[in-house]
Amino acid sequence: MKTNHFDVLIIGGAVMGSSVAYHLLAAETGLKVGVLERDPTYTRSSTSLSLGGVRIQFSLKENILMSLYGQEFFSRFEEDMAVEGERPSIDYRRAGYLFLIDQPGRAAAEQGLALQKGLGGEVEWWTPEKIQREFPLFRADGFVGGTFGPKDGYLDPYGVLMGFRKKAISLGARYFPEEAVEVKKSGRKVAGVGLASGGVLNSEIVVNAAGPWGAEVARMAGFELPLSPVNRQVFAVKPEKSFDRPLPLVIAPSGLYFRSETGGLLLVGKSMEEDETGFGFRWEWKRFTEELWPELVPIVPAFEKLKLVRGWAGLYEVNRLDRNAILGAWPGLDGFFLINGFSGHGLQQAPAAGRHLAELILKKTPTLDLACFSPRRILENRPLGEGAVV
Repeated sequence: MKTNHFDVLIIGGAVMGSSVAYHLLAAETGLKVGVLERDPTYTRSSTSLSLGGVRIQFSLKENILMSLYGQEFFSRFEEDMAVEGERPSIDYRRAGYLFLIDQPGRAAAEQGLALQKGLGGEVEWWTPEKIQREFPLFRADGFVGGTFGPKDGYLDPYGVLMGFRKKAISLGARYFPEEAVEVKKSGRKVAGVGLASGGVLNSEIVVNAAGPWGAEVARMAGFELPLSPVNRQVFAVKPEKSFDRPLPLVIAPSGLYFRSETGGLLLVGKSMEEDETGFGFRWEWKRFTEELWPELVPIVPAFEKLKLVRGWAGLYEVNRLDRNAILGAWPGLDGFFLINGFSGHGLQQAPAAGRHLAELILKKTPTLDLACFSPRRILENRPLGEGAVV
């Protein structure tokens, strides 16, 4: 067999691509799996720059099921991803997720809570009094309550990425520090990938796992996806008063979110309609001082005194149709598979999404019915409803 021929080629070696590679090889040893990653340092990878949240509090059944599997998977991740006795560290902290609910959002929150609990999720309704008992520095009188997931939490995104990658390599995956510039075709079938270095890798199965660059890879294959790279900013601040326990990841009705970080820091962010589209990675301290801080103080008055320590910008791969995953085979081009469009909740769903795509590629019956995420809905303009995209 030619050394440049692979059973599966994956464009993009961050958490999605590495999850697919791992799940393929865990299911079928001996496969030749190649992964192309043009930035092996992962400096600008959305995975590395993620806040690392893991939650089941979604309003779409399939998103909840994916995240339930993610909770289970991450709880045993360090053991399962061990290579020659060396375990990765992902610092998985189940500090919870707390969605603060105002009156206009109450009906949707209660409906989502019922669905999450009905699917086996552990989620609780907290009254304003309960919120203030648990976190006395909070001011909850502006809310009708909150939904709290005690098994939700956050982890080290880079640790997850490296865990998947190293395990996949140990199972036989080959990673190439190469940039894909062309999707090769033979009629209506995929034939391989052309590289910026001038080489060609051949395969009858190609996976688009390119994250915010997913639309560019789709164009190489001859079609458009409703994907945009959107700039998101995170701020690390030092409160004057510390908490006696780690904060959950708190999400306000406006979309403002914050959580504890090591070293007594607080991470704060918010997705906004005016966020810049493109690959600028713009970070501006004024965004925190002028927009986020004024929203933060009414929730936690003690945060009136903060020190802005640092921050960073990363990219969401936003699916403009409905902000949900595009997962499966692309109609009209045999052998071309997509794992795109997660719009900020990809890390936590990478285990379920990677397993699902591997099952489709290997023609196995999927463990979860995730057909609603099929790329066909893009062609048919059928958006999915999901009210809990942050």
